Amino acid sequence: MRQTLHLVLLGVSFVARADAPSFLSGTQPLTLQGDFSSQMVAGIDKFLTLETERSVAERQKLWKRDFSSAQAYDKSVQPNRDRLRNIIGALDVRAPMTGLEIVSNAIPVKVAETDLFTVYAVRWPVFEEVFGEGLWLRPKTPPRAIVIAISDADQTPEMISGLAPGLAPERQFARRLAENGCEVLVPVVIDRQDTWSGSPAIKRFTNQPHREWIYRQAFEMGRHIIGYEVQKIIAAVDWFERASTNSSFRTAHSALVPPKPGEGGLRIGVAGYAEGGLLAFYAAALDTRINAALISGYFDSRQEVWKEPVYRNVFGLLREFGDAEIASLIAPRNLIVEYSPVPEVGGPPKPREGRSGAAPGKLKTPDYESVEGEFERARALVKAGNSTDFGRFTFITGTEGMSTGPGADRALAALLNAVGVQTDELKQPGKPPEELRLAFDPVERQHRQVKELEDYTQKLLRESESVRADFFWNKIKARSPEEWAGAAAPYKTIFWEEVLGRFSSPALPANARSRIVGQASRLSPGRLALDHTNTAETFIAAGGTPAPLSANWTGYEIVLDVYPDVFAWGYLLVPTNLKPGERRPVVVCQHGLEGIPADVIKTDPNSEGFGYYKAFAARLAEQGFVVFAPHNPYRGGDKFRQLQRKANPLKKSIFSVIIAQHERILDWLVGLPFVDPKRIGFYGLSYGGKTAMRVPAVLDRYALSICSGDFNQWTRKNVSVDSPLSYMFHAEYEMPEFGIGRTFDYAELAGLIAPRPFMVERGHNDGVASDDWVAAEYARVRRLYDELKIGDSSRIEFFDGPHTINGVGTFDFLHEHLNWPKH
Repeated sequence: MRQTLHLVLLGVSFVARADAPSFLSGTQPLTLQGDFSSQMVAGIDKFLTLETERSVAERQKLWKRDFSSAQAYDKSVQPNRDRLRNIIGALDVRAPMTGLEIVSNAIPVKVAETDLFTVYAVRWPVFEEVFGEGLWLRPKTPPRAIVIAISDADQTPEMISGLAPGLAPERQFARRLAENGCEVLVPVVIDRQDTWSGSPAIKRFTNQPHREWIYRQAFEMGRHIIGYEVQKIIAAVDWFERASTNSSFRTAHSALVPPKPGEGGLRIGVAGYAEGGLLAFYAAALDTRINAALISGYFDSRQEVWKEPVYRNVFGLLREFGDAEIASLIAPRNLIVEYSPVPEVGGPPKPREGRSGAAPGKLKTPDYESVEGEFERARALVKAGNSTDFGRFTFITGTEGMSTGPGADRALAALLNAVGVQTDELKQPGKPPEELRLAFDPVERQHRQVKELEDYTQKLLRESESVRADFFWNKIKARSPEEWAGAAAPYKTIFWEEVLGRFSSPALPANARSRIVGQASRLSPGRLALDHTNTAETFIAAGGTPAPLSANWTGYEIVLDVYPDVFAWGYLLVPTNLKPGERRPVVVCQHGLEGIPADVIKTDPNSEGFGYYKAFAARLAEQGFVVFAPHNPYRGGDKFRQLQRKANPLKKSIFSVIIAQHERILDWLVGLPFVDPKRIGFYGLSYGGKTAMRVPAVLDRYALSICSGDFNQWTRKNVSVDSPLSYMFHAEYEMPEFGIGRTFDYAELAGLIAPRPFMVERGHNDGVASDDWVAAEYARVRRLYDELKIGDSSRIEFFDGPHTINGVGTFDFLHEHLNWPKH
């Protein structure tokens, strides 16, 4: 009599025959143990860490420095400068500079006055309805240079100008520069408070710092809080240049016009501390009209930028730039790096009632050796041979490598000398200025600055559909499915390489390993017993007698190598009634956020996950499909979200790895003797639905795709501040994808899947989006399929239910388009 053993694995009960082979033919036995989900995340983390280490050497391939002359050098690095401008989102055309505007609600218009300088509150146009705002310190003697002084995010212009408490006089570097004869403009920097992070209209708020609040919505639109604020600095440089060279303008605005900067006139410098140091550094790298930069409390190796606050996340930064490379964009102009203590930031504001969801991230003073090492690397980059040094770089520290500043005497003297102010001895702080405004509140000004950037980004959202149309729909002229496939191919490359980020195809052999996890019985009433084991570590004898019915499919656990430390893992369900030589269609069934492959197989209605997945993988196997249920690494909370933080600076994303895993899975599936390589479909729920929009968009070997519980207006989902459905109010800080809002929303991604069959499954009560969002976005998809005369190849099914697999119209769709009869 044949012996059986009732086994429980990954929450699924199987009946294994004693005479069944222990692993799949053509593979090696799988002997790995442990929690494969955690191991996968850890392996990807290790892989990305090694890729980050490799980036320092690899990025030099993107630089072609010409040291033959200063002009030749500047021209040779201009492509790098342009790419830096793009990745920090400094893209918008700046408004014509009409002049500095006095901001005053009372008389006198002066903010403060000393024997040496006068202070005005001013603003200046940057782009539509966005203004720079801050203080203008004007010396009473003819100015000797022009400096834009930028405080840390949690300091106000008044603090570094001596008008508000919080800093010792010797640290008030804007005031000190004015006292030493400089014309000084001090912009407001968006701070790290969360006061205005939210929407009073819908009564939804978050503890995201203001910088993160703007970062999240801007990132999706190809903009960045860094780029916005660098544009404010460069707009100020526009002012100094225009106001000093236009005679009619000088006549009309004589009281507010500085002397001529640049060649033959006053030089322009920037000085910044901490977050202000970042902004000054990037502004000087982008704008060659800036003659010198003092960077205090920021310069360092950026190899661990993923640990810093998320608003410093720049897509593609480390692929081309460390701080040393950015410094090389300033050469041969002057750069002064001051090693100063960094404001300690232990994370975002603490979550509290009604406010949560901010991303983790810390700031601390880097080790001296790290800063010195990056500075020396910068100097090495701008040396030509053994003689010519293009770097006028100065490193300021305290004694024996101790920190100093910000704005220590030696650092300020070095900046003054660099902008043409020869000083033997720096003037020490004199009598502090006295605030003359009677009812000034810096909080109101901060609110204006935050709201202007929020409103501008929301305007970009409203315009994004037409921007995408000009980018994609209006460019493709195709009247047949074949023409469309050819015309859309270059856009697949753009999406893969420029939006998601692309790793090279897996180079390691697949080294397929497997082990049988049993044969599924049709247990009445179709339930499989379960526990909460989520690994292959143990086979648990559950006892009892299995149902006396024949098995319909055999389950195998599969592991495939992808990259060093990166593997693909999942469950293969093979129908037992395969005929010799028969090739069946495959459905890849993808779980969602925090899920595991077993979740799509469990048939017990009381099991965790069944309410979402309804055992759709097992049900499809029962209908005769070969099924593969892979694991995607979006599991583990911040552990997997930090993979996105590590990937982004490399111009990669978590989907860069997921696509590589699916490449490997497809490589392996098409080699199985019972698989038809032309009939492999994809079906995913929730985060698996996100995968259904992205992976088949670039991997044509998926013959169709079904997106369940995720299809919506993706740009609106990520950017909108007027809907509680928006990710702006949730903790998924890995969701924004740089620039996708101006290139590909979900209709465009479906356009990349076309002309292959595509379907949307949508529950009316699914909280991911509203029916209106889904229907409006899908209408553009259906129009495309109708215009290509393949309307039957695309479908949407609305059903009365929540965020779940419905498995009615989608199953029909799979049978029809994978050409498999119903049983």
